Amino acid sequence: MKKILVTGAGKIGATIAAFLSGTDDYAVTLVDHDQDRLDRADAAGVARHCADLGTEGALDKIMQGQYAVLSAAPYALTTRIATAAAKAGVHYLDLTEDVASTRSVRALAATAGTAFIPQCGLAPGFVSIVAHDIAQKFDRLDTIHLRVGALPEFPSNALGYNLTWSTDGVINEYIEPCEAIVDGHKRLVPALEECETLGVDGVTYEAFNTSGGLGSLCETYDGAVRELNYRTIRYPGHAQIMKILLQDLRLSERRAVLKDIMEHAVPLTDQDMVLIFVSVTGWKNGQLTQESFVRRVYAASVQGQPRTAIQITTAGAICAVLDLLAQGRIPQHGLLRQEDIPLALFLENRFGAFYQGGRTGHLKAA
Repeated sequence: MKKILVTGAGKIGATIAAFLSGTDDYAVTLVDHDQDRLDRADAAGVARHCADLGTEGALDKIMQGQYAVLSAAPYALTTRIATAAAKAGVHYLDLTEDVASTRSVRALAATAGTAFIPQCGLAPGFVSIVAHDIAQKFDRLDTIHLRVGALPEFPSNALGYNLTWSTDGVINEYIEPCEAIVDGHKRLVPALEECETLGVDGVTYEAFNTSGGLGSLCETYDGAVRELNYRTIRYPGHAQIMKILLQDLRLSERRAVLKDIMEHAVPLTDQDMVLIFVSVTGWKNGQLTQESFVRRVYAASVQGQPRTAIQITTAGAICAVLDLLAQGRIPQHGLLRQEDIPLALFLENRFGAFYQGGRTGHLKAA
């Protein structure tokens, strides 16, 4: 059994720990600064360790002897955890969508003797694998569009939204500049802008710029496409309300206040749905052609426990990448981009199979 350290005992971190422990292939330790959160974590058979992840050296001792560390901690702690992994010589995987943190991880990967695999979640993460796979089928590319939404199945407020994952992460992606390729050149575009209407299976949604969802695709496709962008899917009207809060009321300058408002007034839900829409256009045999990948993933029972769709997709993605690493099926050292992982290899993995869509959470043995 390979020893795995999971940092952050929130909804996603606890799910990662439970998924891995439930396979009997990994000995998992879950780390968080909050003992109560550790005690509440729904993860049977997992060791728990209380430590302040923001303190220098807090992870040094427990990192020793680990095969890999998987970071599900807040993005502000990403650099510290990655630095500790590099120091200890263990593999490193994370879920961060924060662009600045990812730059730090890439810098550490340049001299690492182990694999450093940032942005292993849903978006960034799985959608980059999909987009790259589709793009390889074209003779020449024109556009790559990635659209992802973690949505309540039954919206009941003006935002059309319920909290399903990190509030800090949602706020961050609504504020920070967004990488894109526009007219063949890399650009930074503003979050919450360029709102478009999207129809899937007869349901109307909106999609707008948010930060971090492209991972490293802008670098990979710089000079190869006319247009590349990532937008978050929401029910219509959401973007306008968030612009009022963040821009007109200037809550972008008071993130802690906005977080408190949202967590006080916007309820959690276990009845959620993840919508994935990746579309690539380009030329095949001289014809302008479009190919799309669409998936809906719903909340389901996994290993006998109810899990939300965002838990299944986000935790499932990083667990699939860890599996492939542990099996020696992807590179074992240096920086690994999500688009370096073959889609077929990912989907045939026991955790990657969650992305086949629908309401099944079945998890097969290795």
